[in-house]
Amino acid sequence: MKANPTVSVVIPTYNAPALLLETLESVFAQTFTDYEIIVVNDGSTDDTAERLRPLAEAGRIRLISQPNGGIGRARNRGIDEACGKYVALLDHDDLWRPGKL
Repeated sequence: MKANPTVSVVIPTYNAPALLLETLESVFAQTFTDYEIIVVNDGSTDDTAERLRPLAEAGRIRLISQPNGGIGRARNRGIDEACGKYVALLDHDDLWRPGKL
């Protein structure tokens, strides 16, 4: 992860690891690469954190876990943690085309 990326991609998530992994792949496929990814795990009760841990340990994402507070609170937490000049919001069940950023 870059210290001062141009874009911070903020992805709140709750109990949807399979969808989220596909969403993350669409971010990794971006042609623009000066970004960081912040995933806010909003109190998931399934294996979301365990499935994301390898990506966090590899430095591909920043994983933030918090008690469940809803999507708005999770988004705001991600924005608060963002280091980029710009913030791009992405839901855990959406996909981006490679040129989105």
